[in-house]
Amino acid sequence: MAGAAAGGPNLAVLDALDSARTQMYHMKAIVIAGMGFFTDAYDLFCISTVSKLLGRLYYPYENMDYSTLKNSKPGTLPVSINNMVVGVALVGTLMGQLVFGYFGDKLGRKRVYGITLVLMAACAIASGLSFGSSARAVIGTLCFFRFWLGFGIGGDYPLSATIMSEYSNKKTRGAFIAAVFAMQGVGIIFAGLVSMIVSGLLLHYNHAPSFSDAIKNDPNHDPIASAQKPAADYMWRIVLMIGAFPALATFYWRMKMPETARYTALIEGNAKQAASDMEKVMDVEIQAEQEKLARYKAANDYPLLSAEFARRHGMHLIGTATTWFLLDIAFYSQNLTQKDIFPVMKLTSAAKDVNALTEVFQISKAMFLVALLGTFPGYWVTVALIDKMGRYLIQLLGFFMMSVFMLIMGVMYENLKDHNHALFALFYALTFFFANFGPNSTTFVLPAELFPTRVRSTCHAISAASGKAGAIVAAYGVQSLTLKGDVKHIRKALIILSITNLLGFFFTFLVPETMGRSLEEISGEDANVGTGPGAVPAGAPGMGAARDVSRDDKMPVSSTEWQSSMHA
Repeated sequence: MAGAAAGGPNLAVLDALDSARTQMYHMKAIVIAGMGFFTDAYDLFCISTVSKLLGRLYYPYENMDYSTLKNSKPGTLPVSINNMVVGVALVGTLMGQLVFGYFGDKLGRKRVYGITLVLMAACAIASGLSFGSSARAVIGTLCFFRFWLGFGIGGDYPLSATIMSEYSNKKTRGAFIAAVFAMQGVGIIFAGLVSMIVSGLLLHYNHAPSFSDAIKNDPNHDPIASAQKPAADYMWRIVLMIGAFPALATFYWRMKMPETARYTALIEGNAKQAASDMEKVMDVEIQAEQEKLARYKAANDYPLLSAEFARRHGMHLIGTATTWFLLDIAFYSQNLTQKDIFPVMKLTSAAKDVNALTEVFQISKAMFLVALLGTFPGYWVTVALIDKMGRYLIQLLGFFMMSVFMLIMGVMYENLKDHNHALFALFYALTFFFANFGPNSTTFVLPAELFPTRVRSTCHAISAASGKAGAIVAAYGVQSLTLKGDVKHIRKALIILSITNLLGFFFTFLVPETMGRSLEEISGEDANVGTGPGAVPAGAPGMGAARDVSRDDKMPVSSTEWQSSMHA
């Protein structure tokens, strides 16, 4: 066995993690955490494929124009109902992030990790079983279960990011965390694919007239024949319940994962257990260093709500929270309003020209293709380049390009809508690409690296919850502009989102580069001797010279500066 000996200010077990070659336990951690994100994305975005179906089934007369039947808009839920169906899971996610993020620091990453999966699986199944004899009852129970589904999903954000960052080596940490998050792209693809397959199968055995034909053929102009009951009612329930299976498939492996060495050592104070856990997975002998750990903990003993934290990390937290908030306004607006934009690109037929299941099939197919060709590649380009370009540069580039493409679409909307459908689709796909090869990935990675171990999960949760606040703005605000398909309002929404992305570009300057450094070096934990509460004297045995990294004038503030400092 190779040995990991003590040396510098950091603990041997943490040095061993930082310098470890990529091993099977890294891959297992990516898959286990990544399947949680696959489930998260599937559960959050599959609702976009079926929300118009809910409108046809439970509110069939809501947008009927009996004076001019051709102006009827089937499948359009009442604005308040639509916002509740789509947005309630996001509200639950925000609350779950804060609650589980806090307990991840207080009780342990592993201890609360399994709870999130159980909650997600149970509520995904319950969402599909939403019951009641009236539209109000069905939608009410659906919203209730999707809130708690979101609550479980929320816990996965800080816990998965924190666990992966604390397991990773410093050379490829960005790629590992980004790979976990990239499973969100796979989840979005499967949300479209599963909806497409289920609707296609049911459509094959349940033929029905289009909305327009149903109105013409019925003496009372009743469109209900185009709703394809009960097959359509089974369809959306099946799609929602399928989201439970990926979560259940990885539950056993989540429970088998050891607690992260950083939590065991730096929060629980058990260096021997941390060394023992990592010896098993890394096949390396590690020195426990219990005495050194006691001095290490004393030098970093300041809570989240303290002047010391505000001085060291306050601007970092503002930076990660604001950029994630601004990003999610744009990102969730894109995803949640796809169903309203697709007809403009001619990716789907006009709602009145198709029946219920055909509309779902077309929306799902369009969502699948946009995710496969635009969304998915961006995630994996980030995985490939994040430890070469750095987080900072990728985030700046992504925000800038999103702003440019959304501004072009907003300014040229009528021309693109009427004469350049292919160009419109290209610009739309490129905004997805640069969201994911950009801030959608980096805003997830950075909060998992910037903050001290004892508050890492909580700070990631605060940043992620800020993002979900942005998503709620998208669901309840921006989506209200696009719901009716009005040209003027869609154009206005795109220009607003362009400005939002530009703000994200400027707030990125509050966030430093983290590439190539250990978590303790980034947060200053390995060099806080003599500066923090409970500090030991400078030069104490085994602790190295006193230096506060958070005050270091040489700490890089950009990707290019950090790379140049590495090659100096």
